Parts: sequence; structure tokens; C-alpha cells
Amino acid sequence: MSVFPLPAIGEATHRISHRYVTARGVRFHIAETVPAEETGSTDREPVVLLHGFPQHWYVWRHVLPHLGAYRVLALDLRGFGWSEAPKHGYSTGNLAEDVIAVLDELGIEKAAIVGHDWGAWVAFAAAVRHPERVSALVSVNMTHLWPVHRRVLPNLWRMWHTALLEHPPIGRLVLRHTGFAAFLLRHWSGDPALWEREDLRVYTDLLRDPARARAGEQMHAAYVWREIFGHPLGRYRKARLSVPTLIIGGEHDVVIPPAVLEGGERHADDLRVVVLPGGGHLLPEERPAEVAEALVYFLG
Repeated sequence: MSVFPLPAIGEATHRISHRYVTARGVRFHIAETVPAEETGSTDREPVVLLHGFPQHWYVWRHVLPHLGAYRVLALDLRGFGWSEAPKHGYSTGNLAEDVIAVLDELGIEKAAIVGHDWGAWVAFAAAVRHPERVSALVSVNMTHLWPVHRRVLPNLWRMWHTALLEHPPIGRLVLRHTGFAAFLLRHWSGDPALWEREDLRVYTDLLRDPARARAGEQMHAAYVWREIFGHPLGRYRKARLSVPTLIIGGEHDVVIPPAVLEGGERHADDLRVVVLPGGGHLLPEERPAEVAEALVYFLG
């Protein structure tokens, strides 16, 4: 285990260590914290944090200090952050298998999985495929696998940005050579001052790397061909979500509005929805204390 040079993130910096794990032939980066001695317990199952696009583990930097009672592993998905970026393997199902394979390599039998944006979609897939490995699921700024069509269709326009990213090789060129990713992050935030006090370059500089730009393109392309086209055919129609699940949405989320978060209860044993007033699409950075509070309360 080694410490990776990173931008300063306040008092929590010294508590975070960084390691690399090879699983399924890919080298994954993990930012890890261990339970504080005064509050931690070895009886609690670890918490795995999955980031969204175009971010990486760093999106959780302000949430981590509130999770001192848990062992927390913020994983960079393949192609993002400091994980390896192979040419293929960016479908939702494959990313979900990556998460389980990393748990295998770490000797973790069961964990709570918390995902933001794309990471939450991957978390849903992991929970449906491997419910025995997931103790609880928390989705932040992402709907479930069974969105109600009459609620989704009027909101499809909110995904307009994917049209510039899902077509090879246009998507990788847009991510490498334009400020589109920075524009999206500014546009998605419900806190107008967020990017005045934070540095966008932590995310956008990595996208100048051809392999990571290609990864962003491939993930969007895989979603269109495998997920969007699969939904009308009932891809997840027979799937059942058996693990306790919490969805945290933002009142003013311009990508995943509260209306599309409903309707999953029919396919789940225990699913709850919480909407944070005034919140946007980047809740882990806009409202980290509230996200952590909801998370800790839900995990008990």
C-alpha cells in the first residue's frame, strides 16, 4: 500500500491511503480509509464508493470524513482516475463484474455499495447480479433499473450531452480537445459557487489522456447500445432487487429529476427514496454532509 500524490483535501487527507489491485487483468486504483479507533467496529461491513462521469474517487473527498466508523474503499472504475484504461469492457455488466472481482481480490465477502451517477447504475447491476455480495445499496443522483416510461420520456432531453460522447471517435475527441467535461460539471451543479471553491482540473486534466478519453466514449456508447436499446425489450423486467436500497436525489437535478426516481418499489424488497431540497446532480460535492448523514442512517 502506498500513498499517491494528490491535491489537498483538508483535514481528511492524512487518513486516506492508496493501493492498486489487479482484477480481471486490469489494474484498479482504490482510495481507502479505515475505521477510527474510537468509533469503528470490525463487525461493520466495508463500504465501496463508485464515482460517476467524468469524475473519479475524488468526488467522495468531502463525504469520507463523515464515514469514520467504516472501512471505506473509493474505487476508480476501469478507464477512470488512476485505474488502468483498457480498450474494451465498458458495458454496465462488465463494470459490475469488475467491482465484484476487486472485492474477491481484497478478500471481502460482502460490502455495502454506494454509487453516484454512472457508478450508481453499475451498483444496481452488481446488486442484481450478485445479491449475496451486497449488504446494502445506495444510489446518488441516479434512478433504478426500472424507470417508468411515462416519466422518463418527457425527460429524455436531459441526456442531450450523451449525443456528443457516444459516437467513436467523436466522443474521445470532444473529451480530449474541448472544455465540454468542465461545462457539464458546471451545468450539473445545484450550487453556483461549487466550482469557485473547487478545482475542475482534478477531473478534466485526466481526460486529456487518449486512453481515458476513449474510456469515457466507450462507456457512453455501451450504455446506448446495451441499456437504452435493451429497456424496450425488457432487459431487467424479470430482475429483482433483494438488497436494502436507498436512492438519494436532488430537487433540482438537471439530469435525473425526482420524477424519474419513482416506480422501483414493484421490483425491490426494500427501496426508499430521499430527495434533498435544492440539490443538483453533484450531491457528493454539493451536499456531502447530508449525503453522508443519509448514508450512515440507512446503513445503521
